[in-house]
Amino acid sequence: MRKHASWRGYLYLLPAVLVLSIFVIYPLIYTIYLSFFKWNMVSPNKQFVGLANYQKILSEPVFQKVLLNTLLYTILFVLFSCLFPYIVSFLMDIVIQKGKEFYKPIFFVPAVISLVVASMVFTWILNPVSGPVAIVLKSVGITMPMWTNLNGWVISIIALITSWKVFGYNFIVIYAAIAGIDREMIEAAKLDRIPIWRMFLQLILPLSSSTGIYLFIMTIVQGLQYVFTPIKIITKGGPNNGSSNLIYYTYQKAFEMYKVGEASAISVITLLIFLVILICTFKFIEKGVYYEN
Repeated sequence: MRKHASWRGYLYLLPAVLVLSIFVIYPLIYTIYLSFFKWNMVSPNKQFVGLANYQKILSEPVFQKVLLNTLLYTILFVLFSCLFPYIVSFLMDIVIQKGKEFYKPIFFVPAVISLVVASMVFTWILNPVSGPVAIVLKSVGITMPMWTNLNGWVISIIALITSWKVFGYNFIVIYAAIAGIDREMIEAAKLDRIPIWRMFLQLILPLSSSTGIYLFIMTIVQGLQYVFTPIKIITKGGPNNGSSNLIYYTYQKAFEMYKVGEASAISVITLLIFLVILICTFKFIEKGVYYEN
């Protein structure tokens, strides 16, 4: 009977295993395989080059610039999409007493808006010449910079667009975690006249840290998923690869330059980098997480 039940369990898992094998495991293995070859997607023959693709990529100044762009974008995206929703959720639950049911759906609206639409809207709003922000700044004597031509500015704006997209989801998740904290502890902190910033750092943040680490990991994953669209629509990787990152540079290598082997090598390197980030997260941060019960 136990053996029969065991086989039934494997049978129920089979559809999920097949989907993962077809759409995740096989593409991953094939990408690693292609990273050792020189191929242009047209020729029927692939030339084996070993580690030459990795050596060429790692020695390219453009790749080094793109890598730094990716790290800067990831840091900004985590700040905009993880820290800010945390603070807003805390203020909504603990400080603000009226209008909560109005603000919550307003904050969630960006989550259901297409990134294509968001990119076009932000391009209009932040137009350095005729956009609403530029007009307001001009009225007080400030000239808005041409952010599409400035390396640091363009990465910041792209991080802002993608974080605006995921802000609503992150806000709802962390708001639920904060709302689940024992109210007696919060009321005791208020009675003791503990400052708001201390309540956030020493009470709310530790008690919701299990949700916080989930949010941190998902934020990094979402940042990789969503960044391609605004770069493709707004900057195309410019100026001079100033807004490009590992995801978009991989696309350029494969589908614009037809260097599939090098693109696959970049994909493998990207996977390894973020795998190291996740391992470090679980090794050094997860140990301090508070789990109720």
